[in-house]
Amino acid sequence: MTHIRYEIVEHDGGWAYKLGDVFSETHPTHDGALAAARAAATRQAGFGDTRPIAYQDRNGKWHEETVNGSDAPDVEVEDTGRSG
Repeated sequence: MTHIRYEIVEHDGGWAYKLGDVFSETHPTHDGALAAARAAATRQAGFGDTRPIAYQDRNGKWHEETVNGSDAPDVEVEDTGRSG
């Protein structure tokens, strides 16, 4: 099983979650980024059905694939802290 980790980080004057070298959109608050990361993690871990997905790579290019529902990754959200 694949393991993926979303990390909450300061980014572009706000907060984002990051997977590897790829950042999410910037959120104005830490809690907003954390909630978005948890929602993304829930979508990743719990889909269960074979279906199409879309994702953006580190170069900003979008890809579409069909994934087998039994291949859901093990997902965690790491909250590395906040500054205030």
